[in-house]
Amino acid sequence: MVDRQDGGKGRGGHGLLGGLGDVTTIAYHETVNDLQDPAWWGPGPFATRDWFALLETRRTRPLYATAREGSSRVLLPLNRGPRGLESLANWYAFTWQPLLSGPAAPRLLANLARDLRTNHARIDFAGVPAERDVTGILVRAFREGGWRVFSEAADTNHILRPAGRPFADYLATRPGRLRTTLKRKAKAVQTQIATTFSNEDWQAFEEIYAVSWKPAEGDPDFLRRFAIAQSRKGHFLFGLARHDGEPVAAQFWTIENGTAFIHKLAHRQDATRLSPGSVLTAALFEHALDAAGVDCVDFGTGNDAYKADWMEETRTRHRITCLDPRTPRTWPALARRIARKLVPAARGG
Repeated sequence: MVDRQDGGKGRGGHGLLGGLGDVTTIAYHETVNDLQDPAWWGPGPFATRDWFALLETRRTRPLYATAREGSSRVLLPLNRGPRGLESLANWYAFTWQPLLSGPAAPRLLANLARDLRTNHARIDFAGVPAERDVTGILVRAFREGGWRVFSEAADTNHILRPAGRPFADYLATRPGRLRTTLKRKAKAVQTQIATTFSNEDWQAFEEIYAVSWKPAEGDPDFLRRFAIAQSRKGHFLFGLARHDGEPVAAQFWTIENGTAFIHKLAHRQDATRLSPGSVLTAALFEHALDAAGVDCVDFGTGNDAYKADWMEETRTRHRITCLDPRTPRTWPALARRIARKLVPAARGG
């Protein structure tokens, strides 16, 4: 039996009678405050209740779609966007994925996908990881739920798996030009590493970022609040490089569950000749590998060439669009996507 609960504004509506056995409860919520049980949430920086609570402080219109049966649970953190539902995320998130637990989770996800068609005609998921078959699970469930689903590779994630190597052994395998740069510039740049947030360090980071090669920070207050929260949890890692006593490069990392996440990095554009970013990255890698003993270093999204100097593997991030073919307003988008798939086939003969 499927019971679609009505718990107030933004939730519930009707019940669907299924076969005998456990009851599947489907419910919709507008805030993480309705989902206090830690069992709903996942590990890592971008799957926790605190992460989504922080997103709720921005201009978002959340919809947390949930399904539960016995010990199995499914949670889709969504946002009401201009074209329909979309992943509840922002540009600081490395990934977005459904939060699944328990043996019945794939079936529950298909039930939830089917129920979402009651009031929604389009859902766009972005930043979906390919590993652990997350993309495949999501695609299959929404197709089973009656949606037309289109998945495409949209971004690249660079990672390193040290496999127990100490930093010295890892560094010996880096490109020769990088190792030469580190030898030549290390004496001119002094590095320091902190594992707790400090206003002074963060101010230095913001000042460096303002005169770096990077565009203006999208939401500096959000990033600062995220960094403070990570420090309180004991996950914070921060590096600062100085030349003649003046800060010239800064990086913000976190370490959690054996993975080091590289969130932000910047150096003063007028200090490029010193390669302070490379020297600081090496110092943080040494800490992550030798002091923290991480199993993975995650360089986030983006296929920047310099990432290949430090990393050894890439993973794909997918964009998934789900359209309800019963709804006329989705037909133009549906036609465009079908046409894009037909063109390569026609060219191939």
